[in-house]
Amino acid sequence: MLAQIGVKFEVMEVDVDESVASGESPRAYVERLARAKAEAGWRHLQQAKLPAAPVLGVDTTVAVDGRILGKPADRREAAEMLAALSGRRHEVLTAIALRRESRLESLVSVSEVNFKALSAEEISQYVATGECDDKAGAYAIQGRAAQFVAELRGSFSGVMGLPLYETAQLIERISGG
Repeated sequence: MLAQIGVKFEVMEVDVDESVASGESPRAYVERLARAKAEAGWRHLQQAKLPAAPVLGVDTTVAVDGRILGKPADRREAAEMLAALSGRRHEVLTAIALRRESRLESLVSVSEVNFKALSAEEISQYVATGECDDKAGAYAIQGRAAQFVAELRGSFSGVMGLPLYETAQLIERISGG
């Protein structure tokens, strides 16, 4: 998705604990994780004595009634998440953080998604595709789950996991250009 807006990048794996802190709001949670990922990437560059480069950290979560729905642990939990979203409006929050030199800035994109009412069979069939694996809220809007979305208010790319408009704005702001 970064290539879509003309950004050259390299993927860097970082180890960040994604546990939810007690009483943490969905917004605070995703922003904390995105910032932690950007900081961990920056530390990696420094420790490996690699050239300094901007580091982008991103995290996405789904929230319904203030409850965080992260990545499902298994297919049973994925089915439970989809049942919780069925016929309901929920939020998809994606935080992006950019570290460059001594600056670390972040922002959160919040989109509202309304799912149609899903039958047990629809949920079962979707879960069986495996598309729900490793996805916040157990669905991928860019895949088969698009048929469940009755309404979207906000950023389609944010629901996919990287809000492109906001990312471009943050890159421009932190680059001074």
